[in-house]
Amino acid sequence: MFGLGWPEVAIILAVAILIFGPKKIPELGSTLGKTLRGFKEGLNKAEDEHEKDEDYRG
Repeated sequence: MFGLGWPEVAIILAVAILIFGPKKIPELGSTLGKTLRGFKEGLNKAEDEHEKDEDYRG
């Protein structure tokens, strides 16, 4: 997980809870998930278009 151990992850979560509050954390997680999903879909779409372009050129 990005070279982070469990102590580092725990510290990051504790700081996030202090900054955003426990009620906002699920909302932030949901937003992050949607963002990552959209990014992956965009990458896949670009890759598919690139493959189609290569097939067209022969």
